[in-house]
Amino acid sequence: QVQLVESGGGLVQPGGSLRLSCAASGVTFSGYDMSWYRQPPGKERELVATRTTGTTNYADSVKGRFTISRDNGQKTVSLQMNSLKPEDTAVYFCNARWRNPWTARTYAYWGQGTEVTVSS
Repeated sequence: QVQLVESGGGLVQPGGSLRLSCAASGVTFSGYDMSWYRQPPGKERELVATRTTGTTNYADSVKGRFTISRDNGQKTVSLQMNSLKPEDTAVYFCNARWRNPWTARTYAYWGQGTEVTVSS
């Protein structure tokens, strides 16, 4: 059974930093693309950052402020968030995705989310 468990959310002042972590179990972690998504209040879920085995991509809104990293041995993915802004307020979700190269079927799993509030 695949489980993704996020931690590290909370309340932070504008300009502050937070580090989110996601611990995975039940997956061959190194083969999965790992991403962070977020869902601001009243808005749709959006992609924040993705870390594959060879590439890293960020949403334009977080470039230069957020850093995604992964530890395949520990089966964790982290999101270091610096220079936080009120518009970063959202529930942040960890996502694991793997596409079977033989069947083209995609398997995707989500964590339960962790809330980040940026406010003075």
